[in-house]
Formats: sequence, C-alpha cells, structure tokens
Amino acid sequence: MQSTYDNLSWLALFPELSGLDLLAKDLLAKYVRIVEAPIGTIGYREGTPCGAYVMRLEGKSRVYKMSTGGREILLYRVGAGETCVITTTCLLGNSDYPASTIVEESIRDALIPAAAFHQLMIDSAVFRKFVMTNYGALITDLIVLLDEVAFHSLDARLAKVLLDAKSSQITRTHQQIADELGTAREVVSRQLKRLEQKGAVSLGRGQVEIIDRSTLEKLANS
Repeated sequence: MQSTYDNLSWLALFPELSGLDLLAKDLLAKYVRIVEAPIGTIGYREGTPCGAYVMRLEGKSRVYKMSTGGREILLYRVGAGETCVITTTCLLGNSDYPASTIVEESIRDALIPAAAFHQLMIDSAVFRKFVMTNYGALITDLIVLLDEVAFHSLDARLAKVLLDAKSSQITRTHQQIADELGTAREVVSRQLKRLEQKGAVSLGRGQVEIIDRSTLEKLANS
C-alpha cells in the first residue's frame, strides 16, 4: 500500500526537518509541487510577485541584481539542500522580488505555495526554526558580499572568485566573471592579463587556468 508521505522523500535532503509533526507533513504532502527547469531558465524576475517557498533538491541557480545600465552583480547561488533568502524575504514581507535568478545547472525544486508556507510558519516550530536559521545564514553571506564590494579591491575580489571555483581549470568567459563581480568585461580582461603576466594564471579561450595558487591567495587576503 502506498504511503501518504511517499512524495515527501525529498525531505531527506533537509535533515533539520526530520522532526516535523504529522500535521506539517500532511500539509506538505497536500500542497508541495516538484518542478524541474533546464539551464538558462529564468526562475523569477525583479519586480514580479513571489508565490512559493523554494527548496532546492538538485542543480544550481544564481541570484543577481541588474543595474539600470544593464550591469549585473551576483548576490549568491542556490544549490541542492538550500533555500532562497530573497524568496523568504518576499514571503515574510509580502513584497515583490528585488532581484532575478537564472538556472546554471538543471534544477529540481520543491515549491511550497505561499498560503501553505505561512500556515507552516504558524503551526510548526520545526519548520519555522529551519526557515529562520537558513534566512539568517544567507543574510550573513549577503553582508559579507557587501563588505567585499565596499571595502575590497577588484583584484582581490577577482582572486577570490578564481579560488572559489575549487578547480585549476575554470571554464568561464571574461564576461561571466565580470557579471559575477558586477563590473565590465574589459576591466576583468585587463586584471586577468596582469595576473597572467605575474605567472598566476594562464588564459585561454573561455577558460582560466590557475598556475600559482599562492599568489592568488595572497591577493585575495590583501
């Protein structure tokens, strides 16, 4: 016989929710939708209303802010086992999205409709603690980003982006790196060329190879 909760197997990705009571599980089983989207899909756009709480099961997307001049800056990424802080903010504050998101690796999400989300926040202490803990952690990440943008030089931020890739071979165009840093492609190309001249990286078409990680680490910490 099929269990009422068979469609909640995805909850295993979020061990903090293992203590959910039966009423909370009933609500999730009734209202949660599992959706998928390929690379390049726009998840939401700045200025649009928020209708559901997003719990990422697979894949990755980036959340970014676009200036009036068309320049993009990365705010954060959402990967498997994570939630989206801007979505949480919009649901709690009944506001529209202040940023946009695009899929970088094909995603699979569990979506909790706004009404069910608000009911869970009222009825379930376990769910409420999960939401607010994740919200707090991501707000901290955004404060770190603000600190980097305001107080760190571009070359230090560029070095950090390269190191954060966790690989010596980074397959990204200069434009993609510029978007992540919120600057112009020409600026990134110039900075990368300087790093190549120092022997820290080697540049190829659509990729950057890290040659001297210690030089980048010193720069990132400067």
